[in-house]
Amino acid sequence: MSNKDIYILGIESSCDDTSAAVLKNDIVLSNKIANQTIHKKYGGVVPELASRAHLSNIIPVVESAINESGITLNEISAIAYTRGPGLMGSLIVGSEFAKSLGISLEIPIIEVNHMQAHILANFIDKGNNKPNFPFLGVTISGGHTQFILVEDYFKMEILGNTLDDAIGEAFDKCGKKIGLNYPAGPEIDKLSKMGDENKFNFPLPRVKGGNISYSGTKTAFINFLHNNMEKNQNFINENLHDICASIQKNLVDNLLNKVKYLATKKNLNSIIFGGGVSANSYLKNRLDVESRENNWEIFMPELQYTTDNAAMIGIVGYLKYSKSELSDLKSTPLPRYSF
Repeated sequence: MSNKDIYILGIESSCDDTSAAVLKNDIVLSNKIANQTIHKKYGGVVPELASRAHLSNIIPVVESAINESGITLNEISAIAYTRGPGLMGSLIVGSEFAKSLGISLEIPIIEVNHMQAHILANFIDKGNNKPNFPFLGVTISGGHTQFILVEDYFKMEILGNTLDDAIGEAFDKCGKKIGLNYPAGPEIDKLSKMGDENKFNFPLPRVKGGNISYSGTKTAFINFLHNNMEKNQNFINENLHDICASIQKNLVDNLLNKVKYLATKKNLNSIIFGGGVSANSYLKNRLDVESRENNWEIFMPELQYTTDNAAMIGIVGYLKYSKSELSDLKSTPLPRYSF
């Protein structure tokens, strides 16, 4: 790689957020996101509506990212885009736009695995230390809960996955049952601050190996609400803060139990988190305690890089470009894109 600065345009469109970012090497110059609020009324993402919104948002979002970055389109070295995993229609919009723009500018395109990007977002230059290999990568979002042995930027081995619901999905489904709007995770986090996390107990699933499960917790939570509502119709309103604190503790306990197991098994003391749930304040507080007790070094992206965003796509694009790992126009979106 030459000493010339590399400018990467990142494009992310895997679900319901349209995002574009510009990076100068590993430094983020701009990171713009257009959210789709239409899905709140349905309590979850509607794929057809998501892809249509991407079509409307992608050009103004890219223009905004370029303008804020202070560079011109002709200065871009390559375009990185999300190939998958994600919603097919949403992925098509981003990938086809990236290919078309790449052709018009006569610059390379770089396909990016969305889940790798959540982990490698921790390598965005923030003026502080970056993770050292090897480490345990933990992706936690509305669609994924995954544990990964990371030995190099692109040498990753999946140690375990959720067998059913992702942790963010469990937050949202439990929140919906107590009347919270989608996405419910941030609301549960907020309401929990005024509750007693030990007021109500829920069973912790026992799953062998590196995998994890959340569907049983969701079922137990629904039964818990049903039984108590039969006795007192105002049970949820009267105990809302304690309910939120208790279910949040259970969901995080389940996650941290698996992190402890895998960190010990693989003899790893660096734990790197990525994905929207890593913004949860209760999880961060618990990790502060766990890191001291277990001698862990914890890394998390800045808040703006935890949810789906193009800066994380851009950093992967920069790392791949540096290794001359480019893609071609035959690359097609993969809703189930493993690594």
